[in-house]
Amino acid sequence: MGKYNECAWREHRELEMEYFSTRGAGPVSLDEALRKGIADDGGLFLPQQFPTFAVTDFAAAESISEVAAVLLGPFFAGSSLQGDVEKILDETFSFSIPTTTLPADGNSVSLLELYHGPTAAFKDIGAGFLAACLSRLEGNVDAPLTVLVATSGDTGGAVAAAFDGRPGMRVAVLFPDGRVSERQEHQLCCWSDNVLSLKVRGAFDDCQAMVKAAMADQALSVKHRFSSANSINIGRLLPQSTYYADASLRHYRRTGNKPGFIIPTGNLGNASACIMAREMGLPIGPVILATNANRAIADYFESLEWLPRASLQTLASAMDVGDPSNMERLRKLIGDADVLRDQLGVATVSDDEIRAAIRQDFEEFGFATCPHTATATHTWRQLDDNLVEQHDWILVATAHPAKFETIVEPLIGESVPLPAELQEILSRPAQAVSIDPNLASLAAALDDVG
Repeated sequence: MGKYNECAWREHRELEMEYFSTRGAGPVSLDEALRKGIADDGGLFLPQQFPTFAVTDFAAAESISEVAAVLLGPFFAGSSLQGDVEKILDETFSFSIPTTTLPADGNSVSLLELYHGPTAAFKDIGAGFLAACLSRLEGNVDAPLTVLVATSGDTGGAVAAAFDGRPGMRVAVLFPDGRVSERQEHQLCCWSDNVLSLKVRGAFDDCQAMVKAAMADQALSVKHRFSSANSINIGRLLPQSTYYADASLRHYRRTGNKPGFIIPTGNLGNASACIMAREMGLPIGPVILATNANRAIADYFESLEWLPRASLQTLASAMDVGDPSNMERLRKLIGDADVLRDQLGVATVSDDEIRAAIRQDFEEFGFATCPHTATATHTWRQLDDNLVEQHDWILVATAHPAKFETIVEPLIGESVPLPAELQEILSRPAQAVSIDPNLASLAAALDDVG
């Protein structure tokens, strides 16, 4: 395992970037890594090397799209998409991603608002980027590419919205029955004929296992031309690393300080994107993972033994993951738990603590936070005084609180206004197909819609 070798992007930007599986298979091109989603040996793709940057490399980059062009340019080297990078990034970052300073008694803390996209969740960024790439790669192919996505809440809606109606693309969204909010479920089930919404009688981990099993089944993969839009796809992590780069650069230019990030995490995709940005030399300080009652990551750091387990249902439903896929990437990129815990902090937040944080956020900040964002605000409040004083902090807000109105509104005593984009989505008719948590049921559902 261990850390990847680094190379200066200036010297290697003209070389083709190759991608290898965390389990050894490869190399493949970026185009193939995006199409496949997961490697033939079941591993997750990582670039052969990560380029390294200096802050001055971004001197002329004023917008997040321009930051993304510098950061992601080396990853497109040799790709058929290389000439479309600017258009892809303009599509991806078509909405604002503001950082809001929070009132905090002299301490520097702000909120990175990632919920201003079409489905009001941070997943819109990765999903939009992946759709922009794959639609260019596959738009003129006769047999559609079938994008499989397991979701614990927000991913599926973002992917469905991003691929909705795109030629050459079909999406199958698998979500756990009864374990997403009512508004989240509607977002998963209200799209065009090229989106199949599958309500799985099980947990998110069952959905994720079904996606992995389907992609590992050679006959099914040939028949349906599978790809994945979960954060197992490197095409999800690359654009997500961009908003960490942009936020840290803006903060560093303004203050001269490297900000720390507190990141709500379940499947470790968003957190991995931040680590990737830091590995590439961006001015990022400490990184702390905020998890809910699902303790697989925290227990790994304590015991040094990786023990995935069945997920628990919590208020922060999109983080209800008992076997985070991207731990495999982090272990390949950084090392095992004894190394990881020197570079990452982790905190677990109970449902009662989430409720208390939502109330306190509303009282202190004057606006509502979603249950996932509340894990970050709670974690920040629990930091050691020295950590709070020694570092500036950016808390990651992953979803709009209006998506969780049944949880948030009783706690704050007010209604949360619906964003216009979410209101439009909720006005559409919705439908889903219920299936059992096994590969045979998924295969049958895919065959039924041809």
